[in-house]
Parts: sequence; C-alpha cells; structure tokens
Amino acid sequence: MADPIAEDFDPSLKPKRNKFAIACSLLACTPSILLGYDIGVMSGANLSIQDDLKINDVQIQILTGTLNIYSVIGSALAGRTSDWIGRRYTAVLSGAIFFVGAILMGFAPGYAFLMFGRFVAGIGVGYGLMISPVYTAEIAPTLSRGFLTSFPEVFVNIGILLGYVSNYAFSKLPAPLYWRFMLGIGALPAIILAIGVLAVPESPRWLVMQGRLGDAKRVLDKTSASKEEAQLTLDNIKEAAGIAKELDDDVVPVSEKSHGEGVWKDLILHPTPAVRHILTAALGIHFFEQASGIDSVVLYSPRIFQKAGIKSYDHKLLATVAVGFVKTIAILVATFFLDRFGRRPLLLSSVAGMIFSLVCLGVGLTIIDHHSDTVPWAIALCITMVLLNVAFFSIGLGPITWVYSSEIFPLKLRAQGVSMGVAVNRITSGVISMTFLSLYKAITIGGAFFLYAGIGALSWVFFYMLLPETRGRTLEETEVLFGKYHRLEKANAVLRQREQGFGDENKSQVN
Repeated sequence: MADPIAEDFDPSLKPKRNKFAIACSLLACTPSILLGYDIGVMSGANLSIQDDLKINDVQIQILTGTLNIYSVIGSALAGRTSDWIGRRYTAVLSGAIFFVGAILMGFAPGYAFLMFGRFVAGIGVGYGLMISPVYTAEIAPTLSRGFLTSFPEVFVNIGILLGYVSNYAFSKLPAPLYWRFMLGIGALPAIILAIGVLAVPESPRWLVMQGRLGDAKRVLDKTSASKEEAQLTLDNIKEAAGIAKELDDDVVPVSEKSHGEGVWKDLILHPTPAVRHILTAALGIHFFEQASGIDSVVLYSPRIFQKAGIKSYDHKLLATVAVGFVKTIAILVATFFLDRFGRRPLLLSSVAGMIFSLVCLGVGLTIIDHHSDTVPWAIALCITMVLLNVAFFSIGLGPITWVYSSEIFPLKLRAQGVSMGVAVNRITSGVISMTFLSLYKAITIGGAFFLYAGIGALSWVFFYMLLPETRGRTLEETEVLFGKYHRLEKANAVLRQREQGFGDENKSQVN
C-alpha cells in the first residue's frame, strides 16, 4: 500500500476540531496575555505615572514604547533557547521572566528603576511572542491551523481588555499606589500562566530533533486529525531533521548540527526565489501591522478621547474598556473565519476598513481642533471610528499577521524566520508608540491618523500583490505558492488541480 502524501488530504473537508490540540494551543498561548495586559494597563497608568513622577511627554513615550524594543532581545534569544530546552519550557521561562519584571515595576521608587523593570518584562514578552505561534503551528493539524495559530492574538486582546478593566476598577486609588499596583499585579497571572503551560506536551518537531520519535509520534497521534496525517507529519519532520524514514525506534541517534549557520545562509545570504518571497511577505506583514498605527490607537486611546472632547477621567477609562471589548469580540469572530474564508479575503477587507476608519478619525479630530466649542457629532464620529479601527484590525490584520508568518516558512527556517518577523514587529511597534505624542504635536493629531491611513493604503497594495492564499494547504505545499510574485492565481490553480487528481505535470504552468 502506498504511503500517504499531502494530496491525499482534502482541505475542503471540515473534520471535528481536535480538542486536545485546542487545549494545548490555549495553554501554550497564554503568555501572550502578559503583553496585552501591559498594553492595556499602560494606556491608563501612563497618565498617573506622568503626574506622580513629574516626567514629560518624551519620557512617557519612551517608557511606554521601550517594552516593545526590549522584547526584540527576548525574541532573538527565544529561537536558540527553544532549540536547547524545548518549546514548552521556553514558554514557562517567558512567564517567569515577566513575573520578575512585574515585581520590579510594582516596587519602582522612580523613573530609572521603572525603566529597568520594563526592560526585564520586555524580555519575557519577547520570549512569549516568538514561542507561542511557533509551538502552535508545529502542533496544529493542517485543517485547523488558522484557527489555532490565531490564539496568541486572541490572548493579547484578552490581556488588553483585562488591563482596561483593571484601570477602571482601581482608578480611585491614590496615584502613587494606583500605577504601582496595576503594574505589579501583572506578576500574579504571569506565575499562574507559567505553571499552566507545564500541562501541555512538548512540540513534536523538537522531540524529533532530539531523536525522540516515540514521544513525537504519541503527541502527533493526539493532535492530528487522523493517524494517517500523524504519520505523514512525522515523516516530513524526520526528513527535515535528517533522520532516515526507515528508522522507527522510540529513540534514534541524531547527528550534532550547527545552531543556525546553515539556516541563516539559506534565509539571508543565498535564499531561493521562494524563500526570498516568503521572507519579504513575512517581514512586510509584520511591519505594516504596526506601521498602520494600531498601537497609537490602543495605547493612547484615553488621550485621543480627551482630544475628542471627553473630559472626565472615568469616562475616558470607560471608553477604553469599550475599545478592549470590541477588539476582543472581533478577534474571537476572526478565529472561526480564518479557515472558512481564507487569509487573503479577511486581510484585504480588514485593511480597507482600517483605512476608512483612520481617514474618518483624522477628519473628526481635525474638525474638533478647528472649533473652540463642542462639536457633538464630531466627538461621536471619533469614538465610533476608534472602535471601528480596532474591530477591523482584530478581524483580519491582527491575527493573520501571526498565523501567516508562522505557516509560510519551510520547517528548518521557521524558528529563525518567525524570530525575524517578531523583531520587525516589535521595533516598528516601539517606534510608533514612542513617537505618537511628538508626531501629533508636529503635524496635528488629525494629520497623524491621515499618515497612518496612507501607510495602510500602501500595505493593501503590498498584501494584494505579494501574499498568496494559504488556507487548507499543508506546510509543505505553501512553499509552492511563493517565488511566483504576481502569478499567485496560477500557483493556486496548480495546487487545486493537484487536489483534484490531475497530476504533477500541471506544475509547469506556473514556471
């Protein structure tokens, strides 16, 4: 009997969700809550910190945005660490490091000590951002990969909502106690989540790299849609790890391999056309996710509402809770659409909606800026557009960035490729969040959102031209889609023909 191949599995089928794979993904992605919680808390705490520590706007921008810059260090270290101690323990380490950072921030006597606490917490966030999508992509069945790999973004949004709710719930505390309590309490979920991750199994890919085929097979049997898919996945991982297919012992010897030299050569120095296209797509989607200004909307939403005419501190915090609620509901909706409608339709419609909302927000804020009296309809427009912007972001660009970048890299390049994407994401996020206040003072707050809308328009063209659909494709098939650039439909047509049994000779149509 012939061995199963990728074409034997029909992506159009809709099997029942694998409950064990869902549970593993849920637990493995929980460290992402920590980043979301910090974003949500800082949106309210930065006003209190500024008043208590008597620091200026530039210092508060740096304080708010540097966690993203520091997280680049964590994401860069996470690739090597996860190859050394495994994906699961790397996720545990993420929570432990953030725990230390949260304690330091909570007891910070001044600005310098607070910055050090954010440095430590940022490293923990970087570890979590890198390892969560990699682990989930490696453990998820093909037909549920979009659903499961969107979980990290879901948990970021849940964390943001929790941060917003906490801001409002503890807003009556005295300023010196309020912000320290809000930042320090992040240590509690950090340690709980770190312990919870211990309940998930290790990534089958990492187990194969250690020669532990028996353990890998047991994990794959539990997480795959069928025994056949589990065996196919195991064979593919063995091939990528340089283990002969006929070796089926529980533990097999593996050769000592250099850590990264050959991978970086294939990824950066001498990539194939397909790998070059993949790298361009991955880095581009990470850049545009942040350059379109989502962090400015989320982190500085109280200031945006204040500029729009909402003066009450409690009302500003309540409005940010509404932002977090809308963002969370939208991302939950998106998780069920990714494998049903595909990445491209959701991504392009999401970005189009973001452009529309940013333009309208810019118009509303500009009108308010040019009127000394209250303009109720403009205030309503600004609030509505902020909510629409985060909704459009969360239903497409937000989750798809992480899903897409974790599924398009070839197996041996995935950890380093995702690490590069996270680095671009965090650096761009840091630049955006550290420059927003200065930017809107230089070109007006309305002008800032017009600029973000222009960047969003560029991103729509980039996504339309360079990002092929990956829904229902195995990780091995996705590489066929790349290297063709504008001929994406032809590549998709070839794969559809292969699924329908027309044969491999149709591949020549793409070349």
